Amino acid sequence: MDVPAAPAAVDGRAADGVAPQSAAPGATARITLNSPEQTQQLGRRLAGLLRPGDLVMLTGELGAGKTTLTRGLGEGLGVRGAVTSPTFVIARVHPSLGDGPPLVHVDAYRLGGGLDEMEDLDLEVSLPESVIVVEWGEDKVEELSEQRLHIVIDRATGDSVGGEDEIREITLRGFGSRWTQEDLASLAGPPGAGT
Repeated sequence: MDVPAAPAAVDGRAADGVAPQSAAPGATARITLNSPEQTQQLGRRLAGLLRPGDLVMLTGELGAGKTTLTRGLGEGLGVRGAVTSPTFVIARVHPSLGDGPPLVHVDAYRLGGGLDEMEDLDLEVSLPESVIVVEWGEDKVEELSEQRLHIVIDRATGDSVGGEDEIREITLRGFGSRWTQEDLASLAGPPGAGT
């Protein structure tokens, strides 16, 4: 299989073209972004793929752009209220201003355990009608749904000459049948939008 020019996209299917089942990886894409604005634009484009019942897990170091991406998701979904880091409240619900799903934005950074610690948030109750985005959710919320999108944001580090520390390498990996047919590489947008 030829790998297209940047952003590189890798299809999560087996060599025989059979889509993976259950929680096996589905579609996968890698996208390079050069600014926080591009990270927010990626969130707006991703919102176009999301639907009620979707679980999105965000992984990345402090300052990587998890909340910036979620802010774009909120704009794309057309939800009420400014999307900010929910660190001190753990979760915020942003109702839809139209007929789309509400956005539930969770910050699991201070939660050490899995779903047991988040039981009071009732995420399993909200999931069917909402889009749930969990920052720092890796190894904490996978039990919530086998159908999920895991986004890893790697931030280039170094001196800021040439804006190198603004570069983000985004890896999007879908799990479950929900994500086997999605073209995540299309989220890079038109040429120059994400690279």
